[in-house]
Amino acid sequence: MTPMAGALNLEIAGEQVVLLPERALWLPAFDTLLVADLHWGKAAAFRAAHVPVPMGTTSSDLARLSSAIEATNTARLVVLGDLLHARSGRHEETLGTIAAWRGRHTALAITLVRGNHDAHAGDPPETLDIVCTDAPVRLGPFVGVHEPAVDPNSYVLCGHVHPNVTVRGRGRQSLRLPAFVFGTARGVLPAFSSFTGGGMYQRVAGDRAYAIAGDEVVAFD
Repeated sequence: MTPMAGALNLEIAGEQVVLLPERALWLPAFDTLLVADLHWGKAAAFRAAHVPVPMGTTSSDLARLSSAIEATNTARLVVLGDLLHARSGRHEETLGTIAAWRGRHTALAITLVRGNHDAHAGDPPETLDIVCTDAPVRLGPFVGVHEPAVDPNSYVLCGHVHPNVTVRGRGRQSLRLPAFVFGTARGVLPAFSSFTGGGMYQRVAGDRAYAIAGDEVVAFD
């Protein structure tokens, strides 16, 4: 496979996985790209609650998603939960932006494993042609779910807890970076949304973090 700029290749559960700086995980053997916690419409939901937040976050996130799709030339996208943020975020302009993006990727098969936010926000419009399911997605040795879980027969891939790492410098400076975390039986994807905080994930013995530092994924000790 041709190396991708800034990506990091690992072997997990006997399979090659590729960590992309776009905050996506690529499984080349299954021609599948995985992301988690897109939270489409979150900024619109905040504005609906009269909280002033920047415009354009959905557009920039969609452009980053397109970059990952084009870099891998994937046939399938699996979203591990929280595609939409809230029912109040289903703004006409936001949905229009998403529909235009989908129109540029009509050949792409998309599956959503519903997460906790999807339960409240509702499924995406049928015109987006996204298959929605409550069941885990199984891909060889992997099982894709939203919330961290244990599966005695599979290696779990999940989201929900938005892992990150903190880089500290001189003068008490610090920077939080989104990260992938892989343990002996479970891997956690970073939140794909650029408008979502992190820090909910509690690392355990055996975990290894891989931070997204700009346009590169790096092992983090």
